[in-house]
Amino acid sequence: MQTGYTGVKNMNESIGWIGGGRVARILLSGWKEAGMTLENIVVSDPDGMALDRIIQDYPGVSVIKDGDAVAAGQDLVFLAIPPAAAETVLPAIKPVLKPGTIVISTIPGLSVDQTSRMLGGFDRIVRIIPNAPSMIGSGYPPVFFPPSFLRQDSEPVEYLMESISHIIDVQEEHLEAYAVISAMGPACLWFQLYELVAIAESMGISPEMASDAVCKMAEGAVQMMTWSTLSPSQMMDLVPVHPLAEDEAAIREIYWKRLPDLHKRLKG
Repeated sequence: MQTGYTGVKNMNESIGWIGGGRVARILLSGWKEAGMTLENIVVSDPDGMALDRIIQDYPGVSVIKDGDAVAAGQDLVFLAIPPAAAETVLPAIKPVLKPGTIVISTIPGLSVDQTSRMLGGFDRIVRIIPNAPSMIGSGYPPVFFPPSFLRQDSEPVEYLMESISHIIDVQEEHLEAYAVISAMGPACLWFQLYELVAIAESMGISPEMASDAVCKMAEGAVQMMTWSTLSPSQMMDLVPVHPLAEDEAAIREIYWKRLPDLHKRLKG
């Protein structure tokens, strides 16, 4: 998508965050790295330690403990709370939402219609599923814009996300699948990659070279998946020795047991 905005520092809309945890830090870090000024952002959270971390890491961002009403009074309002908290938080903020506000929900499992009902019929709602690589401008967050959204309504959201990510428009019914694959997927890979780094170090490679070797290997492997016309079995055949061959079936079974089950739970 291309928007009417130019330059990552020219965001005029104020931004409110209800929830100052992981999701807020991921996007704030990405915006900071992209050069966006953060003075027009307010974060509310009941956890003082979470707010202290925001203050330390993102100078210019305002924080308010239990200040959901203030955060909800901004032009763009991000909902970054657990699903269980939505039934309490959303009805409480509905009186302070401005008619032109855009609510951006990062809550998996809570549809636009459900969110709208909790907000007393407010319907300017977008859903996104951020993922951790957005911290370095390499995110892949799916976005759902309801059909009622006009082009000019979507531009501020597109601008914010495109400054740090490659965003894609998806159907709402697919958001929970992306939550499992693109948002939680790194956790399925990182621990294995870090283990490879540790094993490389145990073999005498320096920590710096071990990390570089694993990162370059993973980057090349992903590029092969992206650009090669080979089938999965043909690509696997390029590696003469499969160290985990005896365990591959068990690993696949774990993936197929855990991830589809998690998706069902997110869908409710």
